Amino acid sequence: MAYYFLKLIPNRPTFSQDMSPDERSIMMQHIAYWTELMNKGKIIVFGPVADPAGAYGMGVAEVENEEELITLTSKDPASAINHYEHYLMPRAVVAGKL
Repeated sequence: MAYYFLKLIPNRPTFSQDMSPDERSIMMQHIAYWTELMNKGKIIVFGPVADPAGAYGMGVAEVENEEELITLTSKDPASAINHYEHYLMPRAVVAGKL
């Protein structure tokens, strides 16, 4: 298995404060999507980060390979209005998996 840090970057710095109703609906679908993946064991943690330089979303995924990760992020409803960066965590230590 491979672990990746995911960063969901909003389409504008004020996104978390001024989402339109349509954007809020997409983000609710995004939460449901990642919750389902968490329940399947693909996502370790996810949620918003209150970075003073600008809020963003983060997650840690446990996947077979980068291709699987790209498939997961491309199916995320939030990908339609925001974009992802991802980084391999080559020496991740995961609770319960030592």
